[in-house]
Amino acid sequence: MSSPRYFALIPAAGVGARMGEKIPKQYVQIAGKPMLRHVLDTFCRADAITHTFVVVSAEDGYIDATMAALHDDSYATVLHVGGATRHQSVLNGLHAMRSEINDDDWVLVHDAARPGLSIGLIDKLINILQDDEVGGLLAVPVVDTLKRAGAEGRVDQTVTRDRLWAAQTPQMFRYGLLLRALEQATAVTDEASAIEALGLQPRLVEGEARNFKVTLPHDVALAELYLKGFV
Repeated sequence: MSSPRYFALIPAAGVGARMGEKIPKQYVQIAGKPMLRHVLDTFCRADAITHTFVVVSAEDGYIDATMAALHDDSYATVLHVGGATRHQSVLNGLHAMRSEINDDDWVLVHDAARPGLSIGLIDKLINILQDDEVGGLLAVPVVDTLKRAGAEGRVDQTVTRDRLWAAQTPQMFRYGLLLRALEQATAVTDEASAIEALGLQPRLVEGEARNFKVTLPHDVALAELYLKGFV
């Protein structure tokens, strides 16, 4: 039996409304190139990754230029099957990949809005999870004191941060398991949640601060500092 392979799947069909940009967030320029391009370049340079799939909306008018700028676009395939939610985009992408992948192969799902991902983090995730029965995700321990808001924006409760982690991506699971989990899931915001709904416990692999999600306009400046090596 052949060894399992590793595939990247990047859902990039969102519009990124909170960024306040005229173009979808994944195409905002950071450190000289679109955010999505940073992610694609990292996966395409990662020796462990067999192939990368990026899911965009059917009407996406920016992806062709992004792909044309890649050093070698043979490492990535564009799937115009994006859905209204991340959940639907990932599920549609998995269905579109069906002929290229085996049930025991691994899928690393990564946010297009996390341009700070490094090859080192990809390799770390794979090395730790390659023999895991469930799979897992990059995450960082919560260090801030957490408050739950009550009425009128006042503190209702201080939440203990013991054993709390902030989820990152990639989130890495075997194709067959992830497909089943997402087909059965409702209203999940990440792949690990769908796996948890099956009664399984994904493993947490410590990530890095640089792999944060660009969500608000001021996040762009911080991402540039990381990508230019200033942080």
